[in-house]
Amino acid sequence: MSGQEQLILMLGIPAFCAVLVSLLGRWPNIRECVTISSACALVGVVWPFALALIEGIEPRWVIATPLAGVKIVLQAEPLGAVFALVAATLWIVSSLYSIGYMRGNNEDHQTRFYACFAIAIASAMGVAMAGNLLTLFIFYEILTLSTYPLVAHHGDEDARLGGRTYLMILLGTSVGLFLLAILWTHSLAGHGEFRPGGILAGHIEGAMVAVLLALFVYGIGKAALMPLHRWLPAAMVAPTPVSALLHAVAVVKAGVFCVTKIVVYVFGLELLSGEGGAVWLVWIAGMSIVIASSVALKQDDLKRRLAYSTVSQLAYVVLAAALLAPLSIMAAVLHIVAHAFGKITLFFAAGSIYTAAHKTRVSELAGVGWRMPFTMGAFAVASISLIGLPPTAGFISKWYLLSGAGEAGQPFAIAALVASTALNAAYFLPVVYTAFLKKEAEQESCSATHGEAPLPMVIAMVFTAAVTVALFFWSDVPMALAVALLTRGL
Repeated sequence: MSGQEQLILMLGIPAFCAVLVSLLGRWPNIRECVTISSACALVGVVWPFALALIEGIEPRWVIATPLAGVKIVLQAEPLGAVFALVAATLWIVSSLYSIGYMRGNNEDHQTRFYACFAIAIASAMGVAMAGNLLTLFIFYEILTLSTYPLVAHHGDEDARLGGRTYLMILLGTSVGLFLLAILWTHSLAGHGEFRPGGILAGHIEGAMVAVLLALFVYGIGKAALMPLHRWLPAAMVAPTPVSALLHAVAVVKAGVFCVTKIVVYVFGLELLSGEGGAVWLVWIAGMSIVIASSVALKQDDLKRRLAYSTVSQLAYVVLAAALLAPLSIMAAVLHIVAHAFGKITLFFAAGSIYTAAHKTRVSELAGVGWRMPFTMGAFAVASISLIGLPPTAGFISKWYLLSGAGEAGQPFAIAALVASTALNAAYFLPVVYTAFLKKEAEQESCSATHGEAPLPMVIAMVFTAAVTVALFFWSDVPMALAVALLTRGL
């Protein structure tokens, strides 16, 4: 199979799945079999595709040329391969988990849910493999529009309000800032192609570098950098599988991926270092890390606590990109992977607790660890990863990030990371302590009959927790792609 055919399949498999799912709504078992089969097929395409990229093979596919000199094009490169691997792999476990969750909670509109989920994955593949800024913008917007029905899934007033906030912030920033930055870049460089070393050197200088970077960073609202982060907690009204999609599989990963890609392939590290255009971003990202962690500490609602944790963890990736050091760029790549598996495990656990015990607050979790040992064991493993402790993937990415901050001579970044590590422990470990070491109220102990959530949910959650540990020992593929990114000529 040629590289171009693989690119076509990466878009075509989830898009065709969305069509089939829409037609098979009357037969839920077949519908969900198609979803799982499509996810497995996508992984079967993406994994060999990524391994070929490590060897230096980078296929290209021009989808259309709507105007002379303006192309919608997919171009493979190592950073995009990492995002595609994460999204494709987690589509399988998210689909498995969703079957247990949607049936266990008797959710309405399940066909629409699976169809929109598949469209979101297709658009994530488009974002991952975008060969220029126009293509990136198109698939970025499709991702926003396809996930809106998922955020507003329940259809009640809270869901509608959360959906409006989600849509207003993400569309407002992308059209008002991101598109403006793209047009400005085209006027400066004459094109918007992604190229190693960037395309703006010699075309922009001084304070305008920082201004254009700010338009890109805040135009990419999915990165949830403060103060444009409100859509993320607002979207917690969605079902838990949607929260997993937002926080781990596609949406926020698309945000920090886009920021990193633009830093590397549009500006280039040399231009930003020489002009000092990213110094402000180091401070904003560092403050976002600490402030969001502090807010998470005060949240009793478990999903909101995890949402503010995501805001903090996304800022890790933005900080890594802003440091402009080779080690920090490697940290950005690795943390995209580490956070994806850790955070999806945490949201899976939150959804399992809701499904089995109908509890949503940390203060209600006393003794639940003994009734749901797999769930809370997985939660504990993922918590350790996001704190940044061995033996988990989060330790590796944080190690490279701290090393990159040292390489860049940024003591503020080091201080922010150390402070956030302590804050992460302060808001994650009490959840584990409450679940395992606090006694259940006597009246609840007598009346509660729940155990673990449905088996598909438990299998998906244990798998992602296991991968979080496995990546500490075997991170060859993401590491090789990160090295390939560095050697392409940053």
